[in-house]
Amino acid sequence: MKRKISILGSTGSIGISTLNIIDKKKKLFEVYLLLANKNYKVICHQIKKYNPKYFIVSDQRTFNRVLKKFKKIKTKILNNLDKSIVRKVSDITISGVPGIAGLKPTLTMVKLSKKILIANKESIICGWNLIQKEAKKNKTTIVPVDSEHFSIMKLLENQKIKRIDKIYITASGGPFLDYKLEKMRKIKPTEALRHPTWKMGKKISIDSATLMNKILEIIEAQKIFNIPAKKLEIIIHPNSLVHAIIKFKNGLNKFIYHETSMIIPLSNAIFDGDLQIIDFYKKKKKYKKKFPFENLFFKKVDPRIFPSILLKDRANEYFSTSIIINAANEILVDQFLSKKIPFLSIYKIIMSILKDRNYKKYAIRRPKNINEIIEIDRWTRNKTMEKITKKHV
Repeated sequence: MKRKISILGSTGSIGISTLNIIDKKKKLFEVYLLLANKNYKVICHQIKKYNPKYFIVSDQRTFNRVLKKFKKIKTKILNNLDKSIVRKVSDITISGVPGIAGLKPTLTMVKLSKKILIANKESIICGWNLIQKEAKKNKTTIVPVDSEHFSIMKLLENQKIKRIDKIYITASGGPFLDYKLEKMRKIKPTEALRHPTWKMGKKISIDSATLMNKILEIIEAQKIFNIPAKKLEIIIHPNSLVHAIIKFKNGLNKFIYHETSMIIPLSNAIFDGDLQIIDFYKKKKKYKKKFPFENLFFKKVDPRIFPSILLKDRANEYFSTSIIINAANEILVDQFLSKKIPFLSIYKIIMSILKDRNYKKYAIRRPKNINEIIEIDRWTRNKTMEKITKKHV
């Protein structure tokens, strides 16, 4: 019997990588549910190619266009992911919708899936307590598939936290690793989007350039694995081949190495490590010929170039600090991409929000539902825009 697979964010890099895996093993899967936002052309292509039972199009305008184009097909095209409509349980759901927008559909699919592969860090950062609660109630397995957290999960198998001295999350350093501070003041969005080792969406590319992605990953690791902040460190690794390192108290160090492709953690999570990944690289001769451990290089993070590293010790100071940092960062990345603020203002404005007189009032809250998370998120977004408008940059 084919396994039902659902993908939240089917037109993004995570969704497309997952569908590439499925294309290699068509006899094993039924594409059951796909969710996307605005990419009309890709949405139409996926409806024709995969004939899913459901296709949810979040953007109203795009939904109207898609519905008009596909009037007589079996696929049910919907504008919202509703548990009362989607009755059957998926064997596997991949959560890859970027930003806080991914939290609500992720929570819905936790109730409708046997296993959730989470690549949406914002869902974990903002709503991990809700996800855990629903997963326990519905006996749903949660697997992180960001390369760093998937690596940590594998390295921690059969290990106790008390035996660990440090866990290092690696950062490529992005496109500005060797820049001087003066040059950092003049960075343009086009420059920040040129990641040297990964092909990613705009939001994560900017987060990589500022190193905010690693602050968010530190928050994730604390929540998923219940690891104290003092055991977590960020280290620069320009090769982007080692994704996490664990230093044990007995003197041993372990790391996980793999090529810069999300196909590797995704396929290992989907097939529980049983798939021969080399099948996906048969056309890439360099994959077979390249000596894998050549020129591995690591160095400490320079806070002058990456001031965001200074947020590490504040990221979880109160229960909802992580929601506030995430919301502010989302707005600031969007504003930078729109050329409305300079690159270095992203960190400065986040720090100004953490100093705001109302910050603690929201940060100490413990949200019991998604509406309470959205309230904290909304306050932060309004405050961030207020500070931009007042030119607190």
